[in-house]
Amino acid sequence: MNYIDVCDIEDIDAEDVMRFDYGNETFAIYRTETDYFATAGLCTHEEVHLEDGLVIDDVIECPLHQGRFNVRTGEALSAPACVNLKTYPVKVDGRRVMMDIDG
Repeated sequence: MNYIDVCDIEDIDAEDVMRFDYGNETFAIYRTETDYFATAGLCTHEEVHLEDGLVIDDVIECPLHQGRFNVRTGEALSAPACVNLKTYPVKVDGRRVMMDIDG
């Protein structure tokens, strides 16, 4: 596993998402009411970044065409999104959110 430091636990509000760029890739880091998750940062429909999307419970809604994904599993839940998002393991170490970039 290749965990990297992403942010402080308070950098993301509950039921919110933030953009995280590393190397040539972009990711979306989510905080639900109880946990943190990470997925690829671009919607699989039109490659729009999910950082401006709406998070409710375990679901992110793409800001462009309202395709929805489960942030825990990456599963595409509604059209026009039909390809799942890649997910990445996340852990909290002290006050730091860490993501395994190798997935």
